[in-house]
Amino acid sequence: MKSFYDFSIPSASGKTIYMNQFKGQLVLIINTATRCGFASQFKGLEELHRKYKDKGLVVLGVPCNQFLNQEPESNDTIEQICQLNFGVTFQLTSKVDVNGPNAHPIFFHSKNEFGGFLGKSIKWNFTKFLVLKDGTPYKRYAPFVKPSVIEKDLLQLL
Repeated sequence: MKSFYDFSIPSASGKTIYMNQFKGQLVLIINTATRCGFASQFKGLEELHRKYKDKGLVVLGVPCNQFLNQEPESNDTIEQICQLNFGVTFQLTSKVDVNGPNAHPIFFHSKNEFGGFLGKSIKWNFTKFLVLKDGTPYKRYAPFVKPSVIEKDLLQLL
């Protein structure tokens, strides 16, 4: 069975991001969309990134357009919107599917490892997965869970 560290995903610019480069760090993976009602969470995620990146937190935003076409932009445009509208400096990946036959393998793995309240599929944008420093799945957070709530877990784990 594969571990979290066996996966990679393309960055918004097309370079490969290997999860094994994050060994020894907490990784928070979020499927994002700039036109989602939860997009205001970008600011809270950026606050977590700035506050804890030097203490071992990696925030990884993964754009997805599978929920009501809320991420129709190109990878370049997504990065620009996130920087201009929300001040995002954390890593964004290329746009991927999170459900269905074309779901990116990292989400297929995460959904199987973490499960969810209403089954394994991702129900909406801003579903969050927290992976421990050793690659072990820790917790799945629903889209409505604000980054400030996740901070309590981070403080215990960092």
